[in-house]
Amino acid sequence: MADEGLRPIIVKRVKKGGGGHHGGAWKIAYADFVTAMMAFFLLMWLLGSTAKGELQGIAEYFKTPLKVAMSGGSGSGDSSSIVQGGGKDLTRKEGQVKKGDDPEMKKTYNLQAAHLKEAEAQLERAELARLRTLKARIEEAIEARPALRQFKSQLLIDITTEGLRIQIVDEKNRPMFALAKAELQPYTKDILYEIGRALNDMPNRISLSGHTDATPYASGEKGYSNWELSADRANASRRALIAGGMDETKVLRVVGLSSAVLFDKSDAFNPVNRRISIIVMNKKAEETASKDGGTVQVMNAAEVRQDVPNVVATPEPAK
Repeated sequence: MADEGLRPIIVKRVKKGGGGHHGGAWKIAYADFVTAMMAFFLLMWLLGSTAKGELQGIAEYFKTPLKVAMSGGSGSGDSSSIVQGGGKDLTRKEGQVKKGDDPEMKKTYNLQAAHLKEAEAQLERAELARLRTLKARIEEAIEARPALRQFKSQLLIDITTEGLRIQIVDEKNRPMFALAKAELQPYTKDILYEIGRALNDMPNRISLSGHTDATPYASGEKGYSNWELSADRANASRRALIAGGMDETKVLRVVGLSSAVLFDKSDAFNPVNRRISIIVMNKKAEETASKDGGTVQVMNAAEVRQDVPNVVATPEPAK
């Protein structure tokens, strides 16, 4: 009976199995980490590819962001004085820097510009020396030949801003061309032959212009004037220079100016206004001639001889 009154006590023990589902919180943390690393490396790349001036501008922006955003330049926010409205700190060497205001870069550009300017000046001096040598050579050649020496008074040679200018002028009793024609006198041909041989040794190109006095052209076909006559005389001179040995490709410009550019401005009928002007052009003049512009100013006027009446060496505009 006593055994029947005792009932067994049953204890249930629950054994937990392997790890269950823990959720996705770790993925969120990992994504934040990867995003932060990407942003970090992107920032490093941007800093490495940004110019020094831009970096300084960014740094200044974060120092005074509102002032830079509103004004974009230097202002009162640049003041280093502790007193409001005070002056600049004299010991401060660098303030707000804008893009492109790199002092080292400016210094490099200035040095390059200075070197280029000096090189151009050296080329101009060398070219001027060659033109002066050519001037002396032509004068010596004329002086060495008795047949040409007597025409020395009709040769005016000077240095202008365009180059070496050689002018062959008429005299009252000794014209270069036949009357009212573009036919060269024999002695004019000899002068042009001598000049052509000398010009062929120079790399410079030349400009030819024909001039007449103000006497109206009264003979020949209708419509033929001093303009056509001066142009024909310029071309006749070009042919004589080439016959003397000058390369025809050296000619850059041939023009007839009639009496528009007088040699003796006080007397439009003076025979010296009838002339041929040959300019051995420098490099700048060649560029200007290609653009059809520019003016000539005499730098070293030709010596005016007393046996040439009413001759005044004046600048001649390039046409």
